[in-house]
Amino acid sequence: MPEATWTLVASDTDLQALMQNLREQSAIAVDTESNSLYAYHERVCLIQISVPGTDYIVDPLVGLDLSPLGQVFADPGVQKVFHAAEQDIAGLKRDFGFRFANLFDTMRAARILGWPRAGLADLLREHFGVHTNKRYQRYNWGQRPLSPDALQYAAWDTRYLLPLRDRQMRELERTGQVRQAAESFARLAETPPTGPHYGPDAFWRVRAVHSLNDRERAVLWQLYLWRDERARSQDRPPFRVMSDEVLVRLARARPRTLAELAALGRFPRHWVRRYGPALLEAIARGEDGPVPEPPCAVYPDDQRERYQALRAWRRRVAQARGVAPDVILPNAVLQALAARNPQTPDELAEVEGMGSWARETWGPDILRVLRSCRGG
Repeated sequence: MPEATWTLVASDTDLQALMQNLREQSAIAVDTESNSLYAYHERVCLIQISVPGTDYIVDPLVGLDLSPLGQVFADPGVQKVFHAAEQDIAGLKRDFGFRFANLFDTMRAARILGWPRAGLADLLREHFGVHTNKRYQRYNWGQRPLSPDALQYAAWDTRYLLPLRDRQMRELERTGQVRQAAESFARLAETPPTGPHYGPDAFWRVRAVHSLNDRERAVLWQLYLWRDERARSQDRPPFRVMSDEVLVRLARARPRTLAELAALGRFPRHWVRRYGPALLEAIARGEDGPVPEPPCAVYPDDQRERYQALRAWRRRVAQARGVAPDVILPNAVLQALAARNPQTPDELAEVEGMGSWARETWGPDILRVLRSCRGG
């Protein structure tokens, strides 16, 4: 990677200089770095912003009042260019209450255009000959001080987004896909704030949970709650306390004594001493405790039929265009269509996510699919 330079924004004076520059721009490139791999309570730890000729790295952890930056994000007169913006926007909304208008997402644009690779590293290499350092993909951005090499990596995440946007806009215009992209970006701006990554509601994301019998699942639930509480108190991701794989192994074996726990193997002696008593107590609670019931969304049969019919239609359209199915319409929009079951163009316009381009392009086909279903 070529050497980069950047301007660190870590004081009120730095922020004022940044804002003066941003007020002169019609488009800015934005990215964030968070500490989700190192903390129970994730935080946005860096905000990178590039404008022609200058790369900024804003440090939110020094206590700056970033509300002026929020005004820029909400300003429809300034385009904000991200790559894979969903998590960035969700985190910025969660931590700072920002709102967003006038977005451009270079990953979504690449997918709409049917480009074979949409990852930022691939796009930078193919279009600008830039090779990024994968070493920092799992870096702890919450630590301070940050190394110069890490800051260099962060700065390069936004440096090329504006010229990449320019190339993609030319292709979107040439292929007549500007309106489709605009509607996709508008949906992106409505991304809700990030909710908790961990906690009891995440239990059903444990990969093997559905392969366990009822009593094993009850034991796993108690082990999961023990790990979650320990992780929360230490502000560490639960997987850094104990992996899902280990919890599932314990739930299946259900040891009753420290000797049985040690006999399972692959557990160091100090690990058994440190966690053993608490684990055995959790297992005992699970042996006698209630079996957790999986959350289930109950959909009427006709709604499920409509959703599956829409998915089949979307798959055919995507194959014909050579793009991924969600480029046509995301699952959330298909679910809204299946639930609302619009029968006329006016009713279709009331479905959230169905912008004017989507209605003009897909509306007649969607209505035809819905009318062919039971209850249509």
